[in-house]
Amino acid sequence: MTHFLLTWLATAVALLITANLVPGFNVENLTAAAIAAVILGLVNAIVRPILFLLTLPLTVVTLGLFLFIINAITIWFAADLSPGFSIDGFLPALLGSIVLTLVSSVLNLLVGAVD
Repeated sequence: MTHFLLTWLATAVALLITANLVPGFNVENLTAAAIAAVILGLVNAIVRPILFLLTLPLTVVTLGLFLFIINAITIWFAADLSPGFSIDGFLPALLGSIVLTLVSSVLNLLVGAVD
């Protein structure tokens, strides 16, 4: 349970860091980031696999590059559902998904080192 809470907090902090690095990627405060992290986790667990299956032929043809588009769409969808978290367009969603992946990977490595 502790690892889950640390991962959730790391994702919320990663959202805040990404909001400071990517223009058009907006998170109001830590509370909004925490709520957005929960919603993003649910969207990644439910919507992302469905999108992946529906776009599998396109993903294969593009050698996996279409997964960047799927990540941007899921983050954009999570922003629409989250209060205090907004994205101003597709390009900020795409750049934000790349930065968020990198930042959350580093933070999760640090959280794993603490455990």
